[in-house]
Amino acid sequence: MIAFILADLRRFWGGAVAIIVLLALSVALSSVVTLQERAVRLGTARASDKFDLVIGAAGSDTQLTLSSVFLQPSPLPLISGAMLDKLSNDNRVAFAAPIGFGDSALGFPIVGTTTDLISALSPELEEGKLFSRLGEAVIGSAVDLDVGGRVSPMHGTVETGGHAHTEIRYQISGRMAPTGTAWDRAILVPMRTVWQLHGMEAHEEHDHNEHADTPHDHDHEIDVDAPLDEVFDAKSPSIPAILVKPKTIADAYRLRQEYRSENTLAVFPAEVLTRLYSTLGDARSLLLGIAVGTQIIVVFALLLVAIMHIGARKRQIGALRAFGAPVRSIIAIVWGELFLLLLFGIFLGLAIGYAVAHAITSWLTATTAVRMPVEFAMNDVWITAGFIAVAAVVSLVPALLALRVSAATALRS
Repeated sequence: MIAFILADLRRFWGGAVAIIVLLALSVALSSVVTLQERAVRLGTARASDKFDLVIGAAGSDTQLTLSSVFLQPSPLPLISGAMLDKLSNDNRVAFAAPIGFGDSALGFPIVGTTTDLISALSPELEEGKLFSRLGEAVIGSAVDLDVGGRVSPMHGTVETGGHAHTEIRYQISGRMAPTGTAWDRAILVPMRTVWQLHGMEAHEEHDHNEHADTPHDHDHEIDVDAPLDEVFDAKSPSIPAILVKPKTIADAYRLRQEYRSENTLAVFPAEVLTRLYSTLGDARSLLLGIAVGTQIIVVFALLLVAIMHIGARKRQIGALRAFGAPVRSIIAIVWGELFLLLLFGIFLGLAIGYAVAHAITSWLTATTAVRMPVEFAMNDVWITAGFIAVAAVVSLVPALLALRVSAATALRS
C-alpha cells in the first residue's frame, strides 16, 4: 500500500509540492511567532537577573530599565550624587554602582561605573584585570577590541553627529567573561573619568590654595595615570541611575519602597519586564490569531485541491473497486496519501519556523548581546499533536468522498 501511495505521489508531484509548501508556510508563521516571543522573553528575563534594583530620578520606570539594564540610548533625568553617597553608606546595601552614559567608541556604548559592578557581572574576567587607573577600561566579551589596546571615546554616536573626545584614549586593561546581557557590548570605564571628561568634576590641585577663588582653566584635562578613586560623597556630580545590590530580599523591598517618591524612582527590572511581557503577549496573540486564520484558509484550499485530485482519479478508484479492493484499503490509500503530505508539510513548517526564528534571534543577539534561546517547549509538542490530529481528520474528507462514487460510474467517466 505504501508503494502504491508513493507511486501516486510521484505521478502527481506538482500538486503534492503545492500542498506541502502551502501548509509549511502556514505552520512556519505560527511557530516563528511562538519561538521568537519565547526567546525574547527568556533572554531578557535572564539578562535582568543580574540587576536587583535600579534607582533613578522620577520618570518612566520602563525607560529607566531599558537604559540602565539594556543600555538603550535615551536621555534620563539625573539623580543627585548625594543619593549615591547615601546608598553607599546604607547598611542594607552590598554596593551601589553609579552608571553614566553619553559616550561611545566604534559603535559600542561607553558606560561609566565601578569595579564593584564589573565584579558582580563577571566575577572572573576572561582576560586581563579590572581598571585601576582613571585612563583604563574593561570591555565586554562581545567588544571587538584587544586587551592592551587603546580606544578613543566619542560624545554621542556617529549617527547622531557626535564629536570625538581628544582629551583621553582609554587603555583596555581587561575583558569580562560572557554575561548574556547587553553589557557584553559595552566599554566600562571609571565613573570619575566620565565626570571629569564632561567637566562635571573639578580636578584636585596639588596646591589647594592656588587658584582657590578662580575657576579651573582645564576642567577637561585628565590625569590618565591617576589611581582609581571610587569613594563618593555628597558632593559627587549627578548621574542617570544607580544599580543597587541589596544584602537581602527584604532589604530590596524596603529600599524600593523608600526610594519610590516624588523625586526618585526605584524599580525591580524583572517587574518592569513582566509588564512589558504582557504587552508582548497581546501582540503575540494578535499574530497567532492571524496565523490561525491563515491556516484555516490553507486547510480549505488543501481540501479543494484534494477533492479536485480525487475527481481526476475517479477511474483509478473505480478500477480498484471493480477489482474487489476492500473499502478500508481504498480509504487507507486516499487518506494516507493526503495525510502523508500534510504530515510532511507540518514538520517542514516547524523546521522553517525554527530556522527563521534562529536567524532573527542571531541578529538580535549580535545587535544587543542579549542571548535569546530559541527552543521548543512541551506546549509546542501539544500544539504539534493538535496539528497532526487536524491533518488526520481533514484527510478523511476526500477519502469518504471517494466512496460515494460507484465503480461503474467511475469507470464510465
